[in-house]
Amino acid sequence: MSSSPFHPTILRRHYEQAASDKAAGEKFYNLLADYKDRDGLVLAYKGAAEAIRARDASMFNKLTYVQDAARTFEQAVSIDPRNPEIRFLRFSVESNLPAFLGLSKHVDEDKELLLNAALAHPNSGLDAEAFRTVRGFLVGRGHVSEAEAERLNRVAE
Repeated sequence: MSSSPFHPTILRRHYEQAASDKAAGEKFYNLLADYKDRDGLVLAYKGAAEAIRARDASMFNKLTYVQDAARTFEQAVSIDPRNPEIRFLRFSVESNLPAFLGLSKHVDEDKELLLNAALAHPNSGLDAEAFRTVRGFLVGRGHVSEAEAERLNRVAE
């Protein structure tokens, strides 16, 4: 594995830990806060880190971090619009935001791209680990119909 702190496998671990732990969320945010390169996937993880920071921030700062995340996701998608892992990260954040914020504009589009990518696996653009994560999220969180879930569960890793 690459020793880069921005290797996808390392970023995935940070994201998983940050999802349930405030200290890990802070560490994840700090890792990516100064990231300025133009790798779409790393930027998408930066957007996810900003969204997690919003979760843990005071009411006063929540919206700022959510808006930062939205801008970072826009940048990531513009660099690599067909990358399903980027779309998954944006979808996982936007599908959890309150609708009144008006920042969940891409949920349907991202879900469709993810569903089609996952059904095309192993030609999905996702490695096996990312595929399992995407399928688990779509099925486990009830983002797909029963028929779609059955089709996804038949796809070999």
